[in-house]
Amino acid sequence: MTTTHSLGQAARQILIQNDKGCYTIPTKGLYPYQWNWDSTIAALGFAEFDINRAWLELETLFAGQWADGMVPHILFHQPDPGYFPGPDVWGCDGPIPSSGIIQPPIAASMARRIWEKDTDAGATHLTSLYPKMLAWHRWIMQWRLDRGAVCTTHPWETGRDNAPDWDKTMARMDASDVGEYTRRDTAHVNSDDRPTQFDYDRYIKLVQLGRNLHWDQAALREKSPFRVADPTMTFTTLGAARDLLVMGTELGFDTTGLAEDIKTLEAGAATLWNADLGTFDSRDVLSGEWAGCVSNASYLCWLGGIESDQMMDRLRNTLETVPYPVPSNDPGSDTFDARRYWRGPTWAVVNMLIGLGLEQQGHHTEAAELARKTGALICEHGFAEYFDPLSGSPAGGKSFTWIAAVWLAWAGRT
Repeated sequence: MTTTHSLGQAARQILIQNDKGCYTIPTKGLYPYQWNWDSTIAALGFAEFDINRAWLELETLFAGQWADGMVPHILFHQPDPGYFPGPDVWGCDGPIPSSGIIQPPIAASMARRIWEKDTDAGATHLTSLYPKMLAWHRWIMQWRLDRGAVCTTHPWETGRDNAPDWDKTMARMDASDVGEYTRRDTAHVNSDDRPTQFDYDRYIKLVQLGRNLHWDQAALREKSPFRVADPTMTFTTLGAARDLLVMGTELGFDTTGLAEDIKTLEAGAATLWNADLGTFDSRDVLSGEWAGCVSNASYLCWLGGIESDQMMDRLRNTLETVPYPVPSNDPGSDTFDARRYWRGPTWAVVNMLIGLGLEQQGHHTEAAELARKTGALICEHGFAEYFDPLSGSPAGGKSFTWIAAVWLAWAGRT
């Protein structure tokens, strides 16, 4: 019989085996580099048994920060021919070989939770780390806003690569000239669980565009066909701004503009409310069109400090009716696919972010229920990248870092 203790030991072992000394990889083979938001979740997991290693994870991530404040979504610390697209495709010139896009900016939110475990030791680390997190926040506020909501310029930025949110925008893109390339992801996992070739052509087309424009944000804002205001980026940026303000105020650091930014982002979040659908939804900035999706990102509103009775009703219904919640796409949608990456599967890492938001907003009953169900899912089906929300069957990468961290920091504590 699997016990909470034995799962805790297994989770620690996954973090240790995926530890490359000063950073972790998500899993061997499929993801051989340091991913931005994966790394911040790993830090939260490390903080349960090695808080110094937790801070080192964040410090290594921000060692790759560009001079303008941007923090890339991948840092290519070591060459690995088994991954595509590698640094030669991205063509970036940061301090560490990297991609040219970001990921959900949850570093400050994870840093706050690690700091609260040991405020004295944390203050020492934050002396150097806080200004870097603030610089990234300011970069986002400068380059990524539309009516106060935060935009993504590539599906990979949101972490929700092939979510239906992007279907309409991607359908308008011409990727006929993308050229030949060899995907590496499908050599590691079942291709039926991964984004389609149609999607991947457009991912690479956007990378090529960014490289041709030298990752100039002003030029990308003018020329890119992909600019979508998104709940993931908006709520995580808003939550991070609140956490930066708390840490900065407590420690006497620079908080200039953060209170105003929070108001701007709150107003932006309101522009993502799709009244016809009754949910927070993605909005194509160029066409003005709603994506028309109820995703797991819709429930990140509480992480951003935004209350919604309608979202709470949705969540309670989901907890009652979906065997293994929260699915990344509404099971009633025509676009639902229980196993294809972000088109239906349940992601324990997003569950944790939803749960942390619920807890901080005082919704303790729902937070506890989501943690319990997520813990049961991991207990039954292991530390997989994601899960079928109907059967619970595991999919994607195995021995996954952030699922181990989710167990240690949240789901395994119920």
